[in-house]
Amino acid sequence: MVIGSLAVISLIAFFTSEKYLRKRDTYFIGYEDVSVSGLEVGSPVKYLGVKVGTITDIRIDPEDVSRIIVKVELKEGTPIKKDARADIVSMGITGLKMIEIHGASKEADLLSEGEFIKAGSSEEITGKAEVVAEKMERVFNNLQRFTRPANLEKIMQMIERTSAALDQVESMLRENRHGIQKSIRAAQDITAQLDTTSQLLQSSADRVHRIVYSDTVAQILASTRDVSIKLKEANLEQLIQQLSQVADRTNQLLIQVNEGMERGSVDFLSSMRELRTTLENLNSVSRLIQEDPSVLVRGTKVKGAPDQYLER
Repeated sequence: MVIGSLAVISLIAFFTSEKYLRKRDTYFIGYEDVSVSGLEVGSPVKYLGVKVGTITDIRIDPEDVSRIIVKVELKEGTPIKKDARADIVSMGITGLKMIEIHGASKEADLLSEGEFIKAGSSEEITGKAEVVAEKMERVFNNLQRFTRPANLEKIMQMIERTSAALDQVESMLRENRHGIQKSIRAAQDITAQLDTTSQLLQSSADRVHRIVYSDTVAQILASTRDVSIKLKEANLEQLIQQLSQVADRTNQLLIQVNEGMERGSVDFLSSMRELRTTLENLNSVSRLIQEDPSVLVRGTKVKGAPDQYLER
C-alpha cells in the first residue's frame, strides 16, 4: 500500500516537475484601444498557423488604462523578430480568440526575451464572432418568419399577380408591336435629323469662325479705325464754317431765282391780257362778218379794232 502511494506520488511529481520546470520564453504584447474580448488565459499563440505557446496573463496597464498587456509564453528558442506583429484572430464562430504572430523578415534582429512584440492591426482584420453569430441568428429567424404558411400564401399571391401583370404587358406589347416599331423608326429618323442639323450648325459655326477671323474682316476693321482716326484729326470747326458759307451762298442764289421768276410772271401776265383783248376783238369781227358779209366790201369803222393795237 505504501509502495503504491509512493509510486503515484512519484508519477505526479515527475509530470508536474516537467510542466513547471520546462524552460519557456516569455514575451509581452500591448494592445491600445483594442478590445481583447475572447482572449483568455490558456488561449493558444500561433506563429504563421503553428502553435508555439499560450497566453499566461491578461491585465490592464496600471500606467495607461487604455492599454491591455498580454503575457505569452512560447516554446524555448522560438525565433521572434523585432518586426513581427501579433494580431488577435477569431477561432470560428464561438467567440473565442487567439494570438497569431506574423510579418517577420529574415533581415530583422531577434527580439530579446521579456520584450514587447508589436501589436498588429487587430481591429481591422478580426471580427466579433459573437456579432456574426447574432446576425446569423437574425437571418435564420427572418427566414423562419418568411417561410410561415400565411407568408408563403401571400408570396404566392404576389407571384401570381406579378405573372398576370407580365402577361398583360406581353399581350399589350404584342398588340402594339407595329406602333412601337413605328415609334422607334420615328425616333431614329428624328435622331438622324438632329444629327444632320447638328452637322449643319457645326458647319455654319465653322464658316462664321472663318469669316470673323478672315483677313477681309481685319481689313474692314483697320479701314474703319483709320477713318475714325482721320475724323478725329480733321479740323471740324473749319469744315463747319465752310459748310455755313456754302449754305449762305445757296440761299442767296435761291432768292435771286425767286425774284427773277416774280418779274417774269408780271410780264407774262401783261402779255396774256393783251392776247385776251386781241382774241375778243377777233371774235367780234367774226360775228360781224357772219351777220353782214357786205362789210367786207364796203368796210366799217369798228371801235376798238385790233389794228389799233397792232399799229402800236
